[in-house]
This record gives sequence, structure tokens and C-alpha cells, in this order.
Amino acid sequence: MSDTTLDSNKDEPLRNDIRLLGRILGDTVREQEGDAIFAIVERVRQTAVRFARDGDPAARAELAALLDPLPRDTTQAVVRAFSYFLQLANIAEDEHHIRRRRAHDLAGSPPREGSLVHALDALAGAQVTPETIADFFAHALVAPVLTAHPTEVQRQSLIRNHRDIARLLDQRERLQMTPEEEAENDLGLATAILTLWQSRMLRPVRLKVLDEVKNGITYFKETFFTELPRLYIQVTQQLQKRYPDTFWALPPFFRVGSWIGGDRDGNPFVTAEILRETLRLQSAAAFNHYLEEIHELGGELPLSDLLVKTTPELNELAAHSTDQSPQRVDEPYRRALSGIYARLAATARALDHVEPLRHEIGQASPYERPEQLRADLKVLANSLKLNGSARLAGGRLRRLMRAVQIFGFHLAPIDLRQNSEVHARSVAELLAGAGRCPDYEALPEPERIKLLVSEIATPRPLYSPYLAYSEETRGELAIFFGARELRQRYGAAALPNCIISKTDGVSDLLELALLLKEAGLLRPGKEPQLDVNIIPLFETIEDLQKSAATMDGLFRLPAYRDLLASRGGEQEVMLGYSDSNKDGGFLTSGWELYKAEIALTAVFREHGIRLRLFHGRGGSVGRGGGPSYHAILAQPAGAVTGQIRLTEQGEVISTKYGNPDTGRRNLEVLLAATLEASLTDHENKVEPAEQFHPVMDELSARAFNAYRGLVYETPGFTTYFRQSTVVSEIATLNIGSRPASRKPSERIEDLRAIPWVFSWAQCRLMLPGWYGFGTAVDEYLAGHPDGIATLRRMLKAWPFFQSLLSNMDMVLAKTDLAIASRYAELVADAELRERIFTQIKAEWMLTRQHLLAILEKDEFLADNAMLARSLQLRAAYMDPLNHLQVELLKRHRAGETDERLARGIHLAINGIASGLRNSG
Repeated sequence: MSDTTLDSNKDEPLRNDIRLLGRILGDTVREQEGDAIFAIVERVRQTAVRFARDGDPAARAELAALLDPLPRDTTQAVVRAFSYFLQLANIAEDEHHIRRRRAHDLAGSPPREGSLVHALDALAGAQVTPETIADFFAHALVAPVLTAHPTEVQRQSLIRNHRDIARLLDQRERLQMTPEEEAENDLGLATAILTLWQSRMLRPVRLKVLDEVKNGITYFKETFFTELPRLYIQVTQQLQKRYPDTFWALPPFFRVGSWIGGDRDGNPFVTAEILRETLRLQSAAAFNHYLEEIHELGGELPLSDLLVKTTPELNELAAHSTDQSPQRVDEPYRRALSGIYARLAATARALDHVEPLRHEIGQASPYERPEQLRADLKVLANSLKLNGSARLAGGRLRRLMRAVQIFGFHLAPIDLRQNSEVHARSVAELLAGAGRCPDYEALPEPERIKLLVSEIATPRPLYSPYLAYSEETRGELAIFFGARELRQRYGAAALPNCIISKTDGVSDLLELALLLKEAGLLRPGKEPQLDVNIIPLFETIEDLQKSAATMDGLFRLPAYRDLLASRGGEQEVMLGYSDSNKDGGFLTSGWELYKAEIALTAVFREHGIRLRLFHGRGGSVGRGGGPSYHAILAQPAGAVTGQIRLTEQGEVISTKYGNPDTGRRNLEVLLAATLEASLTDHENKVEPAEQFHPVMDELSARAFNAYRGLVYETPGFTTYFRQSTVVSEIATLNIGSRPASRKPSERIEDLRAIPWVFSWAQCRLMLPGWYGFGTAVDEYLAGHPDGIATLRRMLKAWPFFQSLLSNMDMVLAKTDLAIASRYAELVADAELRERIFTQIKAEWMLTRQHLLAILEKDEFLADNAMLARSLQLRAAYMDPLNHLQVELLKRHRAGETDERLARGIHLAINGIASGLRNSG
């Protein structure tokens, strides 16, 4: 299996890697499945390549004739072969991106967009002073937050296999190998691909929450433990180089958070016990890393006090060590490290019941706080620096000290999240049980607020251990009681945030405050203390439009302002990209999110409260995805003030952070974009952006009507969606612990955004990423004869509009109407099928026409040749998968019960997702 569609000289190494991996995969298929299967796979591949390259209708008919009569076992072999080729192409492309970045940096080329150097150059160009930059870092928070949203179809065992293949490709690139070494590398690749072929692609059972927790922890082991400390060191060095007169002691401004094990919204499997075990697993991972690093330091610091001087503090640390071996009597650093290791091992045993891989020498008392561990390490560093060994303090020891500061004893802060409706029911039950209000949920909003403010102010609890509560309320209270205990055990940084999904009013925040008070996480009094951040999540179009008014009403309550004072006068607000898109469409969602940020910024400024925005973005454009650098710079002026949190979901996590080099680059991009967005007037650099807002208002209104008209107002659309996509099959794919719908229902309103977007991606329509734009622009131009000139000005001058259209360009390039029409044939009602698909096709044509006119291009991705070539390559391998998926769906839905049908459908879903990469 190979391909020759990549024709750029700079992509020659990528072409070579894909050929190599494709050849090895082909050899593996022939060896494992026989010549007959290999011949079928190769003929299908050649026919699909011809169709993708030339658009030959005869090739499409030949492809159907090849695929339709395949026996079921042969079908599975074909699906697996094409799926694995797409996975291998992904690995090769990722390695090529790393190769290109290294070549760029080694050549001394101008700084890459999104690099730290590029950002600092932009600040220098804007005449930002070092004092302003220092203030930025003093208050900054940049926090990608890992979620368990189920769009990662790959098993962890396969992801590990992918890492092995990537490592072997990297060796071929970086090392000058002898013939023997090259042969050994070839054997390693062949072995890895054979392992891939003989490994099960699908999970036999649904993931459990703790499986997701363990999967999330692997990215700390692979990337974050090493690359986050390196990023801090890189930032410090760059700042010291540019501003040598300023002392740069950076606080821990960059942290990786997690929802995994704390997100209860619609997931009944996240319980207090799960939260407890999540933190134990996280903590154990941190301790294992620290213990391993301290062991390695012992080997790196055999310094003898017969040859070097040491500080009194180090001598004292060594004297109190549990290691008093005469063999190390003159090695104070090693003895000190043995003592630190013993204390750390005791801490891990006490907190997490973890037995170190290497047992400590002697018994020692555990550390009470990570700051104590860091202080001991700092003693070593200071002694090295003061006695001619500064270089020895600048490597592993420096990184470990920074790691302890970042990860503490808890690894990652976990956010707790729950739906506002659940909070309301729990509060109602507590109030009724205590005799305070028999029917809280029947109260109008003003009376709810009055009652809640009164209850929050009193130290008297509502909860009684002698009353019987519903299972739901018991579960909610257990989470908060457990959170209080876990904060005492692992530190306040372990559980700092509580998020309220579907926030639509002030009472939603006060209900959570009351539940926190019941658990002792809010303490009333003259100066009330709130231990965690209460964070509203605005998700629907209507809630986004009301978000500023909601926060204004909240800030006008003295009781809440007093709580905020205990949190440093800072309030976080989360904005939901996924559900707002499903609710109002791509264009309206993006615009309402933008306007909400402007309105929130104004309200917060009026009340003198610092705003931190948390962006709930998905991987695909239909869920707010797209390049992070441009997304951050597309925020309105004043919305990014040194602090930003954003979710990293599903397949995006492994793509961004599965490889250390790629991971460090993506972490750097987040920081660089936050610096530029916070300290430069990026939005108004060409023209004032505000002049374009009325145009966007009009476009958004028209797009909203078009999108809602199709999805929520067209008779039979729900039936069309469910029959023309794999939404039902996705629900049984075992890719996450959370149910696909919030409640048992066929309504699109109750379907989660992930399966909604995932399903449209599988049938190659990508509808949530573009629908409504064509109609909006068409109607706008009809009323504005010079409108195209205005839209082109917007494109050139406004980062928000640039990002919007760039993402849509990428999405439309991944669509294929011919393939989508095959899925439409699955709809049983011919009239319904024809009516709705015709409408979708017409909107696609209109969207294509107007997008290319605004971009002044003839084809999609005209400015991104590498991605265009990549998609052309992938099309030849995805098209057969889509064709087979449709045929298998027909048989499955006709009532055939052979389990190989369902497995084949799921294998095809997996393969198509690999080809699309950001599928959900």
C-alpha cells in the first residue's frame, strides 16, 4: 500500500515515510491474511486512488462492484487494512510536522507564528515594557483542561503502539545509521506494525471512569511531567536574554487541569468514591515521577565533599538523612537525596498506599506539603550554585523543582461539574426536609434568590443525617463532603473549581453556594469564606445572550460580593461552544460567544471584578475547535487579560500531547497566543473591528433562521438524521463512560453535542461546521450591493472573521457530497430523503460559492497546500471505508444479526475517524 500524490520537494520525507509504512503494512496483510486478501485490498486501493485523483465515475462504479459482494470476513480485513493505513499516515504526518519545525529552527528562519519568540517580538513591536510583561506573569493563568469527552476512538494500547512507530521514524530522521542499525530499525517497524495488525481495534466493553482517568494520566507521563518544566525554563531564559536588567522569578502560571473523575453532568458513574480514587491515582502518578527523578539525581550527583564545598543547609540535610552508609560518608548530595527519597516514599505510602518501586533506606517522616519537598530540593540547588556547580543545578534538579511546584501532591486540579437542574432538585429536597420551603422549584426567580441568600448567610445546616433523602441528593452531598475531605488530604489546589452546566439565572450559582455551605466549603460570617470557585457555564444561544445580565444581577448581591472577596475578587465564567453550536448553528454560535465576551468584560469592569474566561471547545469546528493560536487571537479586545482556560477533548488530547515534541509546541502556542492577546491590540491592528459588528449581527440572524429552520423546524428531520447517520451505532461504540444522551429521548435537543457532530462527520457532511452560512451571505448580498467588498474587508482586518472562515474552509474541504448521498439512501422514506438532502446540498453549494468569493480563491484550502494534499491522500483510503460502512448499515438495519456486521460498522467508524482526525 503506497501513494504518489504528494509532489512537493519539502514533503519528500513525508512521502518516503508513508511509502515505507504502507509497504510494511501491505507485507503484513499478505503474510497474515494471504495473497488473495492482499490482492483485493490492493485492487480496491488502486481503484480508490484513481477515483480520488481523477474523479473518474467508472472508478466509482468499479469500486462498488469490488466492495459490495465481499464476504464478511474479507470485509473486515479490508476495513482494518485501510483504517490502519490512515493511522500510519497520521503518525507520519505528525513526525513530518516535527521535522519541519526542527528544520525551520535550525535554519535560523524568522520565528514561527505561535512561538514564544514570535510573541515576544510582537510585544517588542507594540512597545510593551518589561514591567508590563512581569505583571502579566504575576497574575497569569494558562490552563488546558483534559476532559473525557468520548471522541477518542483509539484504544490506549494502540496509541502506545503508535508512539513506538513514531519513535522509530524519529530515529531514522535524527540518527546517521549504519546498515546494521537501519536493518534493526526496519525490523522494529515491521514488528510494531505486525503487533498493530494482531491487536484488537475495538474495545469489547464500555470504558469505565477510572479507565478514562488512567488514560488521562498517561499524557502526564508521556509529555507534561517533562515538557511543562522545560517550557518554564524556556520562558525564563528568553525573558532573561531580552530583559537582563529584570529578575524573572516566574510563579506557576501554567497548569494542566482535568475534568476526568469530576464531571458528573449526565454521567451517573462519577461518584464520591470515584473522585476519591481519581485523586489517589493522580497523586500516585506524581509521587512515582518524583521518586524516579530523585533516584536518577542520586546517580548524577556523586559529588564528594573532599573535592567540593557545600552549604551548612546541605550538610544538615545530609546529617539527618536515613542513609548513613560509610560508602557515602563523603557524598552529602547523595545522602541528602536518600533522605528526601525516604520522606517522599513515606508520604506516598501515607497518602495513596503506594509502595515505591525501589524501597527507601531507613524510615523517615512524611512530608506534610509539597512546599516542604521543594524546599529540600532548593537546598541542594543553592549548594550547587554557591560552590561552582551551577550547571549541575540547571538540569534534572531544576526541572524537578518546577514539577513539584506545578503538580504538587495532586498532579492536576480536578473540576467538579454538574447540571443546574440537579443542584436545584437537591436544594429543594434539603429545604423541604428542614421545613424551610415545601416547594422550592415552584418559586419565581426573585423569591428563590431571596431565600438562598438568607440560607447562605446562616451557619445552621439544612442537612440532617437522620432524614431520608433521594439517591440523587445523597450522591450530590457525598461529592461535596468528599471534596472537603480530599482538599484537606491533598491540598486546596486539588479541587479548586465547581462548574454549573446549563446556567440560566442567578439562583443557579446561589444553589451551588448553598450546597457548598452544607459541606463546609463555604463558611458564613462577618467575612464569609468560600473555598472553591463557583463557575457558571452558559451553553445555549439564549443563555449566552443573558450571561452578562445574569452576572450583573449576581454582582449586585452584597452576599455574593462578600464571597468573591474571599476569592481575591476574581470570577471565572465558562462558555459552551458545543451546545451553542447545536442550538443555533456554527455562525450564530461563534458570534454570540464573541458578543457574550464583550458584554461580560463590560459588566466585570463596571463592578471592579477580574474576569477569567473558560472556553469549552471541542476538537471539531462544529464544537468550537480549530487552531488554538488563531482561536485565542480571535477573542475580542479585553477578553483575554492574562488568564484563560480551555478544554482539550477526545482525540485532540492524543494528537496534541501524545508526543513530547508536539506537546511542548502546543503548550508554547497556548502561552504565546495568551501573551499576544493580553498585551497587544491584535483586534484593531488593521481597522477598528467594532464597525463590522452590525454586519455580523445581520449574518448571524439569517444563518440562525436557516439552521433552525432545517434542524428544528423541518418535519421529519430527526428521522432523516437518525437514519442517514451512524448516531445509533456510535452509542454502542464503547468509547466513553458517559451516555450519548442526557435523557432517554429521540429529540435532537436531548442528544449530546459530541454524537451530533461525530455522526455528521462520519457521513462526510460536517453539517454543524458550515450550515446556514450560504443563505446568510446570499440574503445579505441581496440587500447590500457592495456587500462582497465589505466581507472581504472584514476578512483582511478582523481576526475573528479570519478564524471563522479559515475553520469553515477546512471543514468544507473534508466534506464529500457524493459520499453523503450514499448515506442519504439509508433513509427509508424516499420523499423525506429527497426533500432534506436536496436542501442540504443546495445550502452546501451556496456556502461554497460565497466562501470562495470572499476568500477570492477557486478551491478550498488554497492557502494550505500541505493540508490539501493530505486530504487528497486520505480520500483514497476513506472512500472505501465509507462505502463499506453504508453497505454494512443496510444489512444491519435490514435485520441481519451476524455480529460481524456490527463489528464491521464499528471498525469503519474507527477508520473514518482516524482519517478525519478531528471528528468530534
